[in-house]
Amino acid sequence: MKAKSHWLVLWVVLLTGIVTLRAAELPYRDASLPIDQRVEDLLNRMTLDEKIGQMTLIEKNSITPADITRHFIGGLLSGGGGYPTPNTAENWAAMVDGFQARALETRLAIPLIYGADGVHGHNNLYGATIFPHNIGLGATRNPELVRAICAATAEEMMATGVYWNYAPMIAVPQDIRWGRTYEGYSEATAIVSALGSSCVKGMQGDTVQVLATPKHYLGDGATAWGSSAYEDYQIDQGVAMVDEITLREIHLPPYKAALDAGAMSIMITFSGWGETKVSSNQYLITNLLKGELGFQGFTVSDWGAIDQISPDYAEAVVSAINAGIDMNMVPYDAERFIATMQAAVADGRIPLGRIDDAVRRILRVKFMMGLFERPFSQPDLLETVGSAENRALARQAVAQSLVLLRNEAEALPLAKSVPTLFVAGVAADDIGIQSGGWTIEWQGKEGAITPGTTLLEGIEATVSAETTVIYDRLGRFRNARDSAGNLLNAEVGIVVVGERPYAEGRGDAADLSLSEPDRSLIERVRQRVDTLIVIVISGRPLIISEQLPLAEAWVAAWLPGSEGQGVADVLFGDQPFVGRLPYTWPRSMDQLPFDFATLAPDEPLFPFGYGLAGDS
Repeated sequence: MKAKSHWLVLWVVLLTGIVTLRAAELPYRDASLPIDQRVEDLLNRMTLDEKIGQMTLIEKNSITPADITRHFIGGLLSGGGGYPTPNTAENWAAMVDGFQARALETRLAIPLIYGADGVHGHNNLYGATIFPHNIGLGATRNPELVRAICAATAEEMMATGVYWNYAPMIAVPQDIRWGRTYEGYSEATAIVSALGSSCVKGMQGDTVQVLATPKHYLGDGATAWGSSAYEDYQIDQGVAMVDEITLREIHLPPYKAALDAGAMSIMITFSGWGETKVSSNQYLITNLLKGELGFQGFTVSDWGAIDQISPDYAEAVVSAINAGIDMNMVPYDAERFIATMQAAVADGRIPLGRIDDAVRRILRVKFMMGLFERPFSQPDLLETVGSAENRALARQAVAQSLVLLRNEAEALPLAKSVPTLFVAGVAADDIGIQSGGWTIEWQGKEGAITPGTTLLEGIEATVSAETTVIYDRLGRFRNARDSAGNLLNAEVGIVVVGERPYAEGRGDAADLSLSEPDRSLIERVRQRVDTLIVIVISGRPLIISEQLPLAEAWVAAWLPGSEGQGVADVLFGDQPFVGRLPYTWPRSMDQLPFDFATLAPDEPLFPFGYGLAGDS
């Protein structure tokens, strides 16, 4: 018996060596074969542990490199702020490539897919181009511009090995109190469908370069105020209290358009519909998305969203997977999820066929993306990160996104030769504020958090050499005096007001009025200038009705990102005002949420689609 065991061990060792040496000759490694053939060949070679590993998506700081290999992990991600130190493109590439190398050490060498929320550029990366948030792009009504922006974002992500982008958000927000309003292109389904599908095409290219992830399926833009049970959120992660007709007519078409554009990854929403979380709704995920719409890619949960289904973790996992979620964004405890999955399959609560369906979908996408042939980052693209070309594109997007709300006495465009120009407001010289949430950090951050051009710098670079620009963030201008010591006034004042950075439910807001400091700022500067221009930096329309008459001109600049020069381009007439409101602008908070079915054109302060030309 001992002799037979000895020879058996030698035979297993020899066989393993042969398999390893000939791995490249296996059918699933042959890029010339049809993808479905490669998928089935690989799937038939996988153990249950390897399959469950492919269904596991873990946040990078919550797993050791060795465990990537041990658990056959299928996906890793950087959450908001999930960057290496120092935060450079080269370090991102080294970090992701290091994780990928661990995945390729597994028996079948299945590459992992690395994801991040590149919602307005590769925005976790210091030095990346930060484009306007989607609300600004919605104001442009320009699908080709959006396509170019998403292609440029993909280019900068590929340089770092991040081939999976959790974007675009194609929700149709119906209540601007939602802290994710700025991630939505518009309140109008048709605009969201057109721009969202353009982004998918731009990001993925003719072949899937960076995997787009339209989100959050389905109905997150319909959640009701006060329906959220998460932390102190009010509407984010709440319940969509609409009937199926409304769900299909308003919120589903952008997904149809995204699928037609080639989307192969869909993120399922945190929110609920009716009595259940969408993450456990088999009708919406399996019957509607995968069945009726014919989706062939894979679904992924949002950050820990499965955990919210039930206080019983095992019940939550079983419900979500059986409902049709293919990959779980865990994000912290991969081992608990894996053990729970193994137990659920062992006792028959999750059929093996459901596991095979999920893994088949994941593998199909990985083969489509070429990850087996190109698993690592692309150093030749590092020069595109924050490149002059991409920043010029962002500057163009900023210019097209601006909406002129008021322009009395043809205050705009401004003459570059204006003798004295006062500029006020902390947001005028703060790239963090003008970029908003999802910039370097999840919630964003004030200050010089990434390279770029502030609004003030753009103004200073645009005016004539004879113009005196005086900046005072508090708008007091106490140092603006003549030779006798008397306070000087200015021909023109520009005041920049609005919101500080926020993201998701932390931005849910019961009151969208301008802050008291902003209101006082406008009043102070009004007294010191002949003509007053107010620029609103915000992720949604704000309540400005009382302050509106105090300034000759008002401009909605949204969250323009790193290229503030684009604002100056339009203020001084180098580019025209072309932006139109992507959301209805309320007169007062008691109008929210709007009943769009009965809303009269004169009820809001500015109607949907409103936008003046520069000489109006």
